[in-house]
Amino acid sequence: MTEILGARSRPPAGTGLTAWSCRAPALAPDLSAVAFVGDRDGSPRVWVQLLGRDLEAWPPGRTPEEPLEEDPEAWPVDTGPEPVADVSWSPDARRLAVLVVPGGGEHTQVWTVRPDGGDLRPLAAPEGGSASFVRWTGQGEILLVAEVSASGRTDAVLVDAASGSREVIAGGALLHPASVSRDHRRMLLRRGPRGVRRMYVADLPALPGDPAGHPSAHPGTPVPGPSRPGGPVPALSHPGGLTSDLPHTGALVPGLSHLGDLASEPPGGLPAGLPAVVHLDLPPGDHHDIPSALPADPPAGIRVDLPPGHLADVPPGLPASLPDEAAGDLPGHAERPLLAGLTGTTDYGILSPDGTTAYLLSDVGRDRAALVAVGDDGAPVVLAERADAELDQFALSADGRFAVLVWNDSGRSELEVVETATGQTRPLPPPPAEVVSSIRVSLDGSLAVLAAEGPDQPSHVLLCDLESGGYRRIAGSGRVPGAAGAELVRFQAGDGMELTGWLYRVPGAPGPAPFVVYLHGGPESQERPTFNPLFQNLLAAGIGVLAANIRGSSGFGRAFRNADNHALRFDAINDVADCALELARAGVADPARIACMGRSYGGYMTLAALVTHPRLFRAGVDVCGMADFETFYERTEPWIAAAAVSEYGHPVADRDLLRALSPLHSFDRLAAPLLVVHGARDTNVPLYEAEQVLRAARAREVPCELLLFEDEGHEIRQIANRVTFVKNVVEWLRWHLAVPDPA
Repeated sequence: MTEILGARSRPPAGTGLTAWSCRAPALAPDLSAVAFVGDRDGSPRVWVQLLGRDLEAWPPGRTPEEPLEEDPEAWPVDTGPEPVADVSWSPDARRLAVLVVPGGGEHTQVWTVRPDGGDLRPLAAPEGGSASFVRWTGQGEILLVAEVSASGRTDAVLVDAASGSREVIAGGALLHPASVSRDHRRMLLRRGPRGVRRMYVADLPALPGDPAGHPSAHPGTPVPGPSRPGGPVPALSHPGGLTSDLPHTGALVPGLSHLGDLASEPPGGLPAGLPAVVHLDLPPGDHHDIPSALPADPPAGIRVDLPPGHLADVPPGLPASLPDEAAGDLPGHAERPLLAGLTGTTDYGILSPDGTTAYLLSDVGRDRAALVAVGDDGAPVVLAERADAELDQFALSADGRFAVLVWNDSGRSELEVVETATGQTRPLPPPPAEVVSSIRVSLDGSLAVLAAEGPDQPSHVLLCDLESGGYRRIAGSGRVPGAAGAELVRFQAGDGMELTGWLYRVPGAPGPAPFVVYLHGGPESQERPTFNPLFQNLLAAGIGVLAANIRGSSGFGRAFRNADNHALRFDAINDVADCALELARAGVADPARIACMGRSYGGYMTLAALVTHPRLFRAGVDVCGMADFETFYERTEPWIAAAAVSEYGHPVADRDLLRALSPLHSFDRLAAPLLVVHGARDTNVPLYEAEQVLRAARAREVPCELLLFEDEGHEIRQIANRVTFVKNVVEWLRWHLAVPDPA
């Protein structure tokens, strides 16, 4: 492990709980405003913010921390009471596409609304299923949408947001539409389960309407600026003479937020109308004077009995759509595979405006993901690759001349611009935040809009001038005073494989401190130096954190990502133990006071580590983790079950292996007290997994408590719930790790 950070002041209690975040920003086509998902009023919703002045008046040297002379006007767009997760501006600026999350669960819907809040209506809301938008096609107000049915089948649909008319262009299991050419003559589709996805191209017949399929905006028509409630906003001047005949290609759909990416209310207290949770506040009295010896009883206030009706029987057997082969549905007869015959996965792609070239984010034929172009002749050309980093995401300009690349270098983001015709690249200056989570290029190609964050600053909106490389902060709550940074550490697992993690050491600790080994979800995800108030508040309580990247994590190449597949998962479970042993060996952690915690797959790994290494961990926190692969496969969404076969194993062919890997069947070895956190609306990892853990642990008289959120799914989206989550996890761990009051 590398040298740790020097001593400094601890973050104050409550650090980050009053910060709000901005995600998924999208620029108006005329650059007069930006739309984003923000939770400044308690729940994630769409906001539109004017840029306030001609962008040419903002010199590239302005630092993101410099306040503007006057705050640009911003307003929330009324899309109803449900949380939202994504937003995208139509190329004619008349509409927004919004990803709505009913009830905070996983069955998302696609709606459309005007920037002033008018004409709100659904575009895709399959009963019992889920829908998401991929991108605007650049022709009129046509949106490419993915609709997943209750049975797990996905349809690729072109939806006219103006009229509501729709056309299904492809379908099948384990399918995701990636792109449609601007003339609607060609589509790009992704098929297959996690880790072995393939891209296919297919020609489309002409759809009803004009020869290209749908009416498009008349070339030369000026793009109207966004309208705020009460009247239109004058469009800002900008060089380039923007017109609606330019294609718009959209951008990556941002990934799911980490559970720890918490945000909270603005200063002055929680906003009114926040949803209630089942959890009860801690009772009055001083709960911080904890004796050095572990008390017999845990703190009061976090016991939640099993809710009635949640243990309803589910018919045994596999989901109807679970494929017998890992490849899933076979492609259609007109689909042509790209990068055929090579090992690896292609997770993202987009077609050039004329449809003749597919630009792919792929590790097929290599270990680290790169940008690969495949033309009509089928021959791949590597446009950009690095031996020391993986391509994390990219955004193609509307004219297809260049792409902005976001590289993942051991967790930190680095940006480049690549010319698609020549493959020539030029670096952009480092962004003023460690991690870029989403990127979109403006319609005229002059700017990129980013969502970025770091350990001491919540996700916020940045503009990047692609010519000069200057960055400007547009929206967000700024740096959090007193928040601690994170240090990248490297060390070896017991079998010699290199592991990494982000170390949050308790500032000023006189010696080895209580610690939490924190495990991310996925497993094809990665711990990165992002904003996590849970970590900051653990530090404030005197508990350090190692946010670990055990084998199976993304960001370090295909071989490392696949090193936990099937029976290799036992090695990943041992990695968790090696993380704890390394903390103790380095003198950072008190070996008698190390806890394990994780979310989703990380919750599963927490349970697995607790039963495999029962003497190593003092306590555990399982957040929406799987306990038994058999019941997980039976009750999760059919498409999730089908996609998981390549990662975990087949529930029939690999039944014995999956049983051996399921922590629930080894609970006779569980010794550490356990806190289980779950959302009642979670359909990815259903609540039944938490209920099994609670019942099995209590049957063996192991202390086990449940923190249940009735109005959340697989993520905690509401600020009030997130605050409750952080405060109670910190208090519970402080109790079980016997940490005295920091005061």
